[in-house]
Amino acid sequence: MLIKTKAIVISSLRYQEKSLIVKCFTQSDGLKSYFVQSAFSSKKSSQKIAYFQPLTILEIEANHKNKGTLEHFKEIKLASAYHSINTDVIKSTIAIFTSEILHHSIHEEEKNENLFIFLETALLWLDTHEETANFHLILLIEITKFLGFYPDISNIDYQFFDTKEGSFTPFLGINCLTEYETFLFKKLIGLKFDGNQKVFNATERQLLLKILLDYYSSHLDGFKKPKSLDVLKEVFS
Repeated sequence: MLIKTKAIVISSLRYQEKSLIVKCFTQSDGLKSYFVQSAFSSKKSSQKIAYFQPLTILEIEANHKNKGTLEHFKEIKLASAYHSINTDVIKSTIAIFTSEILHHSIHEEEKNENLFIFLETALLWLDTHEETANFHLILLIEITKFLGFYPDISNIDYQFFDTKEGSFTPFLGINCLTEYETFLFKKLIGLKFDGNQKVFNATERQLLLKILLDYYSSHLDGFKKPKSLDVLKEVFS
């Protein structure tokens, strides 16, 4: 079936000398993997290697056979050309980190258009704003809305957060954050991308990042912490 859709590049893996296997999160069909032959060829090609950097937003035309095998692009172009994500060290690090999070979080080949629209909007926001210190934290908590384990905030006034149950509680249980950690977590839940970027200091951001990654690990089978985590910590230290 010939499909025209937007797609966000999640990862690309070199295959043999000149080819790539590219994993994309598509607006039309969710997660899809594509075989790109001669991606590293010296000849001019419409399928340029630059198109397959982490979180590049593409417009693609592709043959989807939907047989569990690798699909193939027919045509490909940039849907939105980034102005700063690929050249700013902090933003490019955030992009690599986010692509790894998505790689380990999205496994189903099923349409999730709301998640796609959220990610596209968030990435374009990142590309056009300078104050981005809390972006990765807000993104992580917001993504849980689409993956099914966003915190239940009906009892947010309670002083502890149970990470296993995903809800707030008045009692300090074995799976609970401390009162201080819960306080920071509540502040994060109420934060927006364009909110005060100085609401957390570097130490608090590191703690929140650990809390969020542990939260993902407890709710997603097989979730692995990104290899780029140490680099991300370094740029925000």
